[in-house]
Amino acid sequence: MDRPLTGNIESGDPQIELKGFEKTGGYEALKKALKGYRPEEVTSAVKESDLKGRGGAGFPTGMKWGFVPVGEDAPAQKYLVTNADEMEPGTFKDRLIMERNPHLLIEGMILCAYAIQASTAYIFIRWAYKQSAALLEKAIKQAYKAGYLGKNILNSGFDLDIFIHISVGRYMCGEETGLLNALEGKRANPRFKPPYPQASGLFGKPTVVNNVETLASVPYIINESPEAYKNLSKTDEGGTKLYGVSGNVNIPGAWELPLGTSMREIIEEHAGGMLDGYNFRGALPGGASTDFLINDHMDIPMDFTNVSNAGSRLGTGTMVVLDDQTCPVGFVHNLMKFFARESCGWCTPCRDGIPFVMKTVQAIENGKGKEGDLDILDSYTQYMGPGKTFCAFAPGAMEPLQSALKYFRDDFDRHIREQKCPWQKNQAPRQQTV
Repeated sequence: MDRPLTGNIESGDPQIELKGFEKTGGYEALKKALKGYRPEEVTSAVKESDLKGRGGAGFPTGMKWGFVPVGEDAPAQKYLVTNADEMEPGTFKDRLIMERNPHLLIEGMILCAYAIQASTAYIFIRWAYKQSAALLEKAIKQAYKAGYLGKNILNSGFDLDIFIHISVGRYMCGEETGLLNALEGKRANPRFKPPYPQASGLFGKPTVVNNVETLASVPYIINESPEAYKNLSKTDEGGTKLYGVSGNVNIPGAWELPLGTSMREIIEEHAGGMLDGYNFRGALPGGASTDFLINDHMDIPMDFTNVSNAGSRLGTGTMVVLDDQTCPVGFVHNLMKFFARESCGWCTPCRDGIPFVMKTVQAIENGKGKEGDLDILDSYTQYMGPGKTFCAFAPGAMEPLQSALKYFRDDFDRHIREQKCPWQKNQAPRQQTV
């Protein structure tokens, strides 16, 4: 099977240089597009490929590009921003691309910028990704020197400059409008929608914000065909996906597989199964802000539609595994601490609600839970559900809790009934950190 994202690095230099990238067909898609495609034809090809955003939401990529105004009456200045913040707990897939195939991301960015006619692009990257930033900086310099960036790229009349912006490192910077505020030097609070970034984004100009994996998928679509990309999937949704697994498995890591590969295959074959002495209880399928899936879901195709039908979200496609030796209450408490700390504080339900939820789960974990606490937690997952808060941060934070209360409620009840954590009989109570 073709692997558009990693096929050229499996047996090559993990920090691939420009010459090595070109030998594997690198920048051929760019040459093909600049020579034979009008900008709108690149957008059409991406629409036909059924490429959905790989950053978590799964919004159709070509449709997003198509919302950018074009033509004589459109603003002359447009922007492309690559979201490389990757602050979702348990997610490390974009780093794989940036550190092992940086030119692929750059080529995908140039193709997107050409399609929307943007002359300036930014890579908004997590502060801790120092190696990724260094490799991208080196690759950008090589691309300029080779004529793939700058003025009059490959004598096409198209100009593009790419800049790297180091993120301050807050989780909210991963939300596209919070990212745009941060890029403008403001606090990373979400913006009102509408207007959407495609109409009024960075500095008030039309802007596309796409994830690293999303943009890195575009060269294959142009090089091969939209149909070829669609056929890589095991389901009706197109392409491949970088799936990841972390937790008590034998081989934690990330792999490029056909979209729609089952959770069983990902965990048992590619991640080597559970470690000896540990059994699978559940997994957050797309990072920390997704609902648990359990044994009953092991054989569903891991794509956007099927995971949604199972009651969760594919998200980033990077699973965090819960085993039978780990306390699910402590597991969720750890996530609630993260979300309480990372809230931007812009709206009251998120600012006050998540810390309250965190303290309630902490009390249960520490053996101080009370009758009625679970009903209160249930109600808060509804109060902070979709449409009840300014952005999707709080609803995402509630997903692991609401599904844990559904699938592991007996564990919560036992904590309250026995007034202790059965998994931590001899440990001191957890201390509040928020």
